Amino acid sequence: MQLTDVLTYHNGRLHLENISLAALAEQMGTPVYVYSQTLLAANAQTVLTSIPPAPPDTLICYAVKANANPALLHLLGQYGFGADVTSGGELFLAQHAGIPADRIIFSGVGKTRPEIVMAIQAGIRALHVESAVELETIAEIATAHCRKVRIGVRVNPDISADTHPYMSTGQKTHKFGVSPAQAIEILTKAATHPWLEPVGLATHVGSQIRSLASFADVACFLVDMAARLAAQGIRLEYLDVGGGLGIDYDGQGAPSLADWVTAVAPPIHQAGYNLVMEPGRSIVGATGILLTCVTTIKQQGERTFVVVDAGMSDLIRPALYNAYHAIWPVVAPPPGAPSLPVDVVGPICETGDWLARERPFPPVRPGDLLAILHTGAYGFSMSSNYNGRLRPPEVLVHRDKWYTIRQRQDYHHLLDGCTPIQNLSEN
Repeated sequence: MQLTDVLTYHNGRLHLENISLAALAEQMGTPVYVYSQTLLAANAQTVLTSIPPAPPDTLICYAVKANANPALLHLLGQYGFGADVTSGGELFLAQHAGIPADRIIFSGVGKTRPEIVMAIQAGIRALHVESAVELETIAEIATAHCRKVRIGVRVNPDISADTHPYMSTGQKTHKFGVSPAQAIEILTKAATHPWLEPVGLATHVGSQIRSLASFADVACFLVDMAARLAAQGIRLEYLDVGGGLGIDYDGQGAPSLADWVTAVAPPIHQAGYNLVMEPGRSIVGATGILLTCVTTIKQQGERTFVVVDAGMSDLIRPALYNAYHAIWPVVAPPPGAPSLPVDVVGPICETGDWLARERPFPPVRPGDLLAILHTGAYGFSMSSNYNGRLRPPEVLVHRDKWYTIRQRQDYHHLLDGCTPIQNLSEN
């Protein structure tokens, strides 16, 4: 299922599932993130039904960083997903959403001691070690708590992924993981420690990857490494291929979730290992749109700027990655309406605050609503209060009903955690 299966025009008005986006915006205001539960469920079901039914097992750990709204996490947990977390905060949110600890894996290159303690006390499935120093810290804490800790190691395979440089994570020049030789050393050392249990080998080569060849290479790389470890007497429980499957932002196509599972599962299962996968963007990315309202049309030399009330504080991907997001008018333009190139920009005091550049667009006026597509991943989760902007609400649509799953901030939220001014005056 695609976003365009649930995002359609009815009588010239854009609807997500059966909900009029104009009516929703009238009640919620803009900007506002809106997600389709039907599409979320379909994506989850596609992954789960693509997994071979026979043993070994497969665990799908949703990458919480993509979108950490507890309502979405809870739904994915109900569908049978676990969670891949990268911080104590994400671990807290996964637990809050009801995801069982034995379905949670903790990744991340910079785990702190309190986060490691938190993970050990929670009894999660495994901590994925990213350095020899981190292994020492985990061993020390495990010993102090007299707790057997299951660990995996994130290995850097030095496999290039065809994606934006900022989203490539699997080469030896990157901060993530350890070399294959270091991974073997770490797992060998863990195997001799009384409070550590080596159970897995993991890798992750990047994000927004649209080549299945990279994923197939990862699976074969992990199987080969696991065989080398088994020859040394270390038999692992699972191999984790990470995530990173791209979605079709720009109409150029992307592999399906089913094709991704088919590319990585067979070699790992045939070798007798359980499989762990960490999809994030591919599950939630297409489920979301960001509704925004045109505030001003501004002519500056030869350029036409359509200024909207959403900006890089709400959706930073265009500014950060030069990312493309399709933008649809909520009210369909009349047939034959001319399209002229415009820059869709936000209200933030940065030249980089843009959502589309020189994009052919039908005529719009102040007050018109626009829908920015494929914003379910790394949209709200990367939002901020920069320029004193309030983070937007989030809404979940399911058939003919919708639910607010996060309230819009008000100005008092800008004071969260701040020392009251009167306390400073008294000093």
